[in-house]
Amino acid sequence: MNNPYPTAAAGASTAAERRTETRDRLAASDYDLLVVGGGILGTSVAWHAAQSGLRVAMVDAGDFAGATSSASSKLVHGGLRYLQTGAVRLVAENHHERRVLSRDVAPHLVNPLTFHLPVYRGGPHGAAKLGAGVFAYSALSAFGDGVGRVISPARAAAVNPALRTENLKAVAVYHDHQMNDARVAVMTVRAAVASGATVLNHAEVTGLRFTRGRVTGADVRDRLDGTEFGVSARLVLNASGPWVDHLRRMENPAAEPSVRLSKGAHVVLRRTVPWRAAMATPVDKFRITFALPWEDQLLLGTTDEPYEGDPGEVRATEGDIAQILDEAALAVRGEHLSRSLLTYAFAGLRVLPAGPGGVASARRETVVSEGSGGMLSVAGGKWTTYRHIGRTVLDKLAKLPGSPVAEDMAPVGDLVRRVPLPGVANPNAVAHRLLADPATDLSQDTVRHLATHYGALAFEIADLARRDPALGERIHPEGPEIWAQVVYARDREWAATADDVLRRRTTLTVRGLDTEEVRARVADLLRQD
Repeated sequence: MNNPYPTAAAGASTAAERRTETRDRLAASDYDLLVVGGGILGTSVAWHAAQSGLRVAMVDAGDFAGATSSASSKLVHGGLRYLQTGAVRLVAENHHERRVLSRDVAPHLVNPLTFHLPVYRGGPHGAAKLGAGVFAYSALSAFGDGVGRVISPARAAAVNPALRTENLKAVAVYHDHQMNDARVAVMTVRAAVASGATVLNHAEVTGLRFTRGRVTGADVRDRLDGTEFGVSARLVLNASGPWVDHLRRMENPAAEPSVRLSKGAHVVLRRTVPWRAAMATPVDKFRITFALPWEDQLLLGTTDEPYEGDPGEVRATEGDIAQILDEAALAVRGEHLSRSLLTYAFAGLRVLPAGPGGVASARRETVVSEGSGGMLSVAGGKWTTYRHIGRTVLDKLAKLPGSPVAEDMAPVGDLVRRVPLPGVANPNAVAHRLLADPATDLSQDTVRHLATHYGALAFEIADLARRDPALGERIHPEGPEIWAQVVYARDREWAATADDVLRRRTTLTVRGLDTEEVRARVADLLRQD
């Protein structure tokens, strides 16, 4: 293959120069709000706070959404199992946010997904109960995606040939959505920057700064080159996810634990047959195991086990993989669960409120607390309601007694409520335009992939490939991604390491295509701008 790496345009700054400029801006400016953590919560708060008129900075010790926030089940959902606890209002609110994301905010990134919920003889739930449940679930979404119903095993097997039909009594059908969480995260960061925020990944907070006993900033170290600098802010928000208590102890060494952690692991397999619906199979009265068609692969999970180790060391263990495959076998035929099909396994940490009882029954809610030095800490959250959570946290910032930022921000109620993420467009229309353009020399699967991961921004990537045909070549022959995406990730999406590109800006890792040769070429390209 010819050298796929373009040289920087005359006068264009390099990635290293752009990082230096960002560090200098962070060190020289006085911010209203410093957000520590670029996951679900941090990116949403930074986005909404910048929209409100605040001067916002956001740093993350790793990559944006580099930990828990890119290790989810990739679902945007109303929460069917919440109906068991009578949380009808919560389900309705979740459905509202799901519809807004899929129709207004990110229709290019959030895709509809039909779910089959199989009912087996001797299972924890009967067909009548589940049928009533999925009907009520669809009613709470105002039947916007169809009516929940029960179908026969034969009809379900025609949709999903991998379905295990032995002792299958019926299948309940309902509708939700899914997305690529890492892509939604980076688009949210782009939206925050477009609204005025200054952001930097791979920038670790090593200490907090105090003025008369109040937290007024942080000491930061660039983990890529070791440069140390400080950021001054009138208010600091600790949105560091599993590390939330670590930062709280920087503020107050005697701070008691505020959260506990639960590990959720997932497995990715190559698909051997079409999957036209996802499966949500009850394991017991409280837990469900998912089998989801995702990124042309099969995503299985998840586990829910207490975790007390270093959050940076969380991994999917052999025991996790075995459990996930065993639970998937409740509804998926064994030949589709072969270890030889495994391409990737990953794990993330749910951040749950501290308290008694097991993690499986712990409340899935967002917790906001104020420390002795005035730093706000926020933990929890889920992708479906991440916009709502961002607005809720922003409202709390405004209502703090003596809030240092309230006078400088627009009221939360005055914010435009359905601001779209960058690239918003109908992905089918984007793909059609690209395929109809004779100057676009890209395969149909690549075009479709670009349209559903970048929306209208796919035209910018196609333009890179037009200007340098080598960038239109596939990174790996078995995947749809092209080299132009690496250039784009480096220049427009803050990708600084091979993992940033391979795991979060593209799908090469989850497809099992991040070979040593691919990693070396990506790393080389990241250095050559």
